[in-house]
Amino acid sequence: MQFYRYDASGNTFVIFSSDFEKNYSSLAIEKCKECSTDGLIAVVPHNKFDFKWLFYNNDGSVAAMCGNGTRAVAHFAYNQKIAPKKMRFLTGAGVIECEVEGDIVETTLTEPKIIKEPFFDDEVKKELFIIDTGVPHIVIVEEVENFDINLCKKLRYKYNANCNFASVKDDKLFVRTYERGVEDETLACGTGMVASFIRVRDLGLIKDCIKVYPKSKEELQVRIKDNKLYFKGAVKLDKIC
Repeated sequence: MQFYRYDASGNTFVIFSSDFEKNYSSLAIEKCKECSTDGLIAVVPHNKFDFKWLFYNNDGSVAAMCGNGTRAVAHFAYNQKIAPKKMRFLTGAGVIECEVEGDIVETTLTEPKIIKEPFFDDEVKKELFIIDTGVPHIVIVEEVENFDINLCKKLRYKYNANCNFASVKDDKLFVRTYERGVEDETLACGTGMVASFIRVRDLGLIKDCIKVYPKSKEELQVRIKDNKLYFKGAVKLDKIC
């Protein structure tokens, strides 16, 4: 079995294809540690879509969705001739569409679901917004330089959601994310960037298309058109591991 280490804007994954579906949780823990990645993705056959993915965080837990992971797995599937450049595949959050153009991949995300409208948390003295963009995310609109990992960790367990700080400067969106399953800040989180985009757009701070910069400082794009959310950026194959 061949394993490929992918980097999508600082979010890293071990990806492989398998002829059958099973629980790869133990393998995820082993390979993510060996290859120093945030997650593991197994690509398995599906009778309706181009393929199905099984996604695991590096602690072996299952995640329904990962925005950067969709871009990485689409690049893998196209280059391994598993899927065409315009593809549809099944995730725990639903069907995802991706288009590959060289090393740039754009994902059409599933419809977001608001979990909790903006509210003030008296314990942490901050306004929070919680939305599911494939997985649940807390968004705090505040300067990303104020990112507090201990506060994010507290909120992650309190609300069982990832936690993001988001700020807008010079018509650019900056996001830092604490991810559950990884249990730390990651260099990038696609669903977190999209959740942050939705919140700051609702506040009137941005328009329908914007450049986004996670902690890795790589440039991505999030846009909305006809009520569909699109997430685009570069992907690279690091190595076979």
